[in-house]
Order: sequence, then structure tokens, then C-alpha cells
Amino acid sequence: MNTHAFRTVIRHILLSAGFALLFCFCFSCRSVPRAVPKAIMGKGIVTEEQLAAFFLGQAPEADAVKVARLAAYYVEEADAEGINSDIAFVQMCLETGFLQFGGLVTADMNNFCGLGAINEENRGLVFPDEQTGVRAHIQHLKAYASMEPLKKASVDPRYRYVNPKGKAPYIHNLAGTWASDPAYGHKIDQLLRRLYAEVE
Repeated sequence: MNTHAFRTVIRHILLSAGFALLFCFCFSCRSVPRAVPKAIMGKGIVTEEQLAAFFLGQAPEADAVKVARLAAYYVEEADAEGINSDIAFVQMCLETGFLQFGGLVTADMNNFCGLGAINEENRGLVFPDEQTGVRAHIQHLKAYASMEPLKKASVDPRYRYVNPKGKAPYIHNLAGTWASDPAYGHKIDQLLRRLYAEVE
């Protein structure tokens, strides 16, 4: 093989190797999943439109107008208190069974996180409208996640009962505190993974 032919072969090998490396790099970048937040305090990265689309993808029979309204409330109220709206929204999905309810709490109570729901005699708190119910959820979640005071006037009657404040700063801390279910934090984590997988 003469020198020119040898150089041509080497050039083809190097080019092929370069394309292969580039393909592998691009593929690996695209396949890296979005990091799932653990801290409850923080800022959500999913828009209200994406939250609503995720919800309707899981529960297509739901009232789309109501879902969009709730998604907007969750982003607004969570941002005001420094809570990660992605976490708060998927917690609502978990607590209400994607607004199917079916337990002690009913849809007309505007209670999206089971606040005060203990038994048939104590079915949970009732809020006058959806936004107040969302605000109460966010405020109660902040009581668990942080020692910082509320930014807005308290609408959560059970806020004062969370002691010490900030005892559950991460989603896995909610198991055994917010809920008795030992897998509660894992369930929130899995819902977040499903949410992020859909908005990639």
C-alpha cells in the first residue's frame, strides 16, 4: 500500500470513529433523565401548561378547565412561598387520586392534600374556593419543609400544629410525618419522574 492510500484509509478510520463518538455522545446526552428534586423548598421547572398536560395524560376524563386552573394556582401559590410547585402539584395528584377523591375528602371541600382528614367524624377541612384550598396546601407543606415564616396571611388552620417547623425538608421525610405510608416519599418521587419524562 502506498503512502497516499495508507493516509486515505487512516483518514476514513478516524472520521468513522469521530462520527461514532459524536453519535454516542449525543445519544447519551439525550438519554440522561432530568434530575428529580428532593428538597421541597425551591422553584419548580415545569410550566402550568405542562403540569395540566401531565395531569390530563394520566386522567384524560378529568375536567380540563379545572385542571388548568389548579395548575396555575399551584405555580402561583408555590412561587409565593418558595415551594417547588412540581412537588406540590404531584402531591396533590397523589392525595386526590388525580381529583378522583374517593376517600374521606370530597371534591366540593376544595381540600387538595387531605388536611384534617382523620376519620368519618373528622373528614377534613373545607375551604371556600379552589385557590384558598391550594394556598392552604402550600402553607402546610411549607410548615413541614421550612422554618421560614409564611409570606401570605395564613389560611391553613393546621399550620400551627406542625412542630417543629421544617422537620421534613425533603420529600422522603414526608413518610411518617405527613403520611403514615412508609412509601409516601417514594410515590412522590415516582410521580415526579413520570412528570419529567413527559416534558423532556
